[in-house]
Amino acid sequence: MGNTYNWFPTSTLNNSLIANPTASPIATITMYIVTVTETATGCENVDTVIVTMVTSAMADAGPDVEMCFGDAVQILVHVSTDYVFDGAASEPYETDRQRSPLGAYGRTKAVGEEIIEASGCEYIIARTSWLYAPWAKNFVRTMAWLTDEKDQIKVVADQRGRPTSAEHLAETLVKLADANARGFYHATDGGECTWFDFACAIRDGLGHKCNIEPCTTDEFPRPAPRPAYSVLDLSKTERLIGPMADWRDNLSAVLAALETD
Repeated sequence: MGNTYNWFPTSTLNNSLIANPTASPIATITMYIVTVTETATGCENVDTVIVTMVTSAMADAGPDVEMCFGDAVQILVHVSTDYVFDGAASEPYETDRQRSPLGAYGRTKAVGEEIIEASGCEYIIARTSWLYAPWAKNFVRTMAWLTDEKDQIKVVADQRGRPTSAEHLAETLVKLADANARGFYHATDGGECTWFDFACAIRDGLGHKCNIEPCTTDEFPRPAPRPAYSVLDLSKTERLIGPMADWRDNLSAVLAALETD
């Protein structure tokens, strides 16, 4: 029988749980997930705060992390992002590529990675990109609405990366843990595209008739600068757990289950 994983939402983390883990749900979980939404908002430092709380508790325990967290805790799994890279590359970013974030959001994610590396704990840092799901606010649901409501829209065509189904990401994290992975891995859907390509695939998959025109990043500035090229190299992950499903296949599954407001 495989391991059992309880996904512990970061919204429930607070100093009292960290300070007294044996009296909290943290003591009962077998894999500890620290995650932050990829949407770059005004709360760009939330990742660093959460990781600091976790690793400070580990530091208090000294070399034996189990003194603090109990036998149930085996590994810290941290979800990071393509924003730790500057997008200047022309080939997929390998896991050991030097971090070079462009803005505050990317810097805090990079700092989170550095804190975990320095903590002495066993960890998986899984970088992902372009997350989407059938629920909540994300690019796929936004495009589904826009291409149904509008006759014409513009979508950025000079940024390239790998879309990632949130459900596929969760499955990948479990597979990595089951395979006793340690260190840095990239966890995205297979294949790559531009946002324009992605939008057209969403429209076509839903049978909408909206005309989508390509545009540049400069026409749609964002609060957090996004790397122009953020394709993450998957070879290390695929050697351990097998090929990542193509984003087109995962998109089809998400579109079939799409929630509407």
